[in-house]
Amino acid sequence: MVAEAAGGWFANSLALLSDAAHMIADAGAIGLSLFALRIGTRPADTRRTYGYYRLEILAALVNGALLLAIAAGIAVEGYHRLMHPQPVHVGVVVGLACFGIVLNAAGMWITHAGEGASMNLRSTFLHLAGDLINSVGVLLSAAIIHLTGQLAADPIISFLIAGTIVWSAIRLCREAVDVLLEGAPGHIPVRDVSGALEAVQGVTAVHDLHVWTITSGLIALSCHIVVTCEGPNCRTHDQILTDAKAVLRDKFAIEHTTIQFESPSYRHDGHEEVVH
Repeated sequence: MVAEAAGGWFANSLALLSDAAHMIADAGAIGLSLFALRIGTRPADTRRTYGYYRLEILAALVNGALLLAIAAGIAVEGYHRLMHPQPVHVGVVVGLACFGIVLNAAGMWITHAGEGASMNLRSTFLHLAGDLINSVGVLLSAAIIHLTGQLAADPIISFLIAGTIVWSAIRLCREAVDVLLEGAPGHIPVRDVSGALEAVQGVTAVHDLHVWTITSGLIALSCHIVVTCEGPNCRTHDQILTDAKAVLRDKFAIEHTTIQFESPSYRHDGHEEVVH
C-alpha cells in the first residue's frame, strides 16, 4: 500500500492514490480490529459486567467513520481534478493496479471463512472487497486514458471509488449503531421467539421480551413468562425453564437468557409491553 501511494503520487493518478488511501485505511482497520478483539477477551468485572465485548462494535464504528472521511477527501480532490485535468503516467498505474488486484483477492480469500460470524472480520472483508473493485477501476481508468486520452477518466473513477467506500462505510456504521442501540438481530424475528416460548407446556403468556446483540455471535434475551399450575400434571418452574432455554438455544441460537416467572394474577407495570 505504501508502494501504491508512492506510485500514485509519481504517476499523478488520483484513482491510484484513492485506492492507496483505502488500503491504508484497511490496514488501520485491521490493526484496530485485532486490538479490540484482544482487549475484548478480558474478563468481566463489577464495573463492566458484560466485559469488554462491545469494543469490537466500537472499533467497527470507528472504521466506518474513517472510511467516510476518506471518501469525502477523495470526492473533493476529484472535483478539482475534474475541473483541472492533469496528465497521468499510465504504465505505473497499470502495474500497481494489477498488483493490488492480486493482493486484495488473496486477502478476501483468507478472511471469507469468518466474515459471517464477526463484525470486525466482516468489516475487513468489506474493506478488501472494496479495494479489489477499486483496483479494477484504477486499471480501467488507465486503459481509458491510454486508448482515448480522456484524462477525466482518472477523477471519474475516483468518484466511483469514493462511492464504494461510502457504501461499505454506511452499511458498517448502521450495523454497529444497531448493536449499540441494542436492536434485535435482523435474522431473529422477535415475534417468532415469543410464539415459541408460549408454545412451551405450562406457559400462558410472554411479555417484556428483549433480544439484543452483545457482540458478534453473542445474543442475549430477557423476558417475563406467565405460568400456570393446574391439574395433576402441574410442571415445576425448573422444568419450564429447561424447556424454554432449550427452545431458545435450538431454534434461535440464543444462549444468554434471563427469564422471570410470574403468575397470572401478578400486577404488571404499565410500561411493559408484549414484545420489544
